Amino acid sequence: MRACLAHAERLGARTVAIAGEQLRLPLYEADPGQRTPAATELVSAVAAADGLVIVSPGYHGGISGLVKNALDYVEDLRSHRQPYLDGRAVGCVATAAGWQAAGSTLQALRAVVHALRGWPTPLGVPVNTELPVWGKDGTPSDPRLVAQLEIVTGQVVEFARRWLRADAMATVAEADQRV
Repeated sequence: MRACLAHAERLGARTVAIAGEQLRLPLYEADPGQRTPAATELVSAVAAADGLVIVSPGYHGGISGLVKNALDYVEDLRSHRQPYLDGRAVGCVATAAGWQAAGSTLQALRAVVHALRGWPTPLGVPVNTELPVWGKDGTPSDPRLVAQLEIVTGQVVEFARRWLRADAMATVAEADQRV
């Protein structure tokens, strides 16, 4: 995640990380009157985002419970002017001990993004943590992995820029028709 955020910043994007303790949210319930400050912050950050990169470890071939629960909170955006993940590119990265678990976790993550009306980037990145891909500082040390993370991040940033330009052009066209 840190590598993706750093690359997005190099591309000129403003980034926000939500990870670790910030994902320790109560189990999602449909009653929006019972939101913790952390849950409200998460939903507000997603609502403000033009694109996302979601990274999940694989547990038993699926998305981690913390990440899935956080994604369930996106339901709070159902009545938003841009509901769920609509109009947002979403880069998906899955880490697991083995290719099978990494691949099935990536597939599950992409399925949830689709269900939330997001646009998974063409490239999703499975990371096999059984291979020596991490440096001692926790950053990716495998240049092939770094390249893949940069591609998926670049796809998110480029899609967001194109979507914003198209939205601005549509607004101008609507204004011209009203004149």
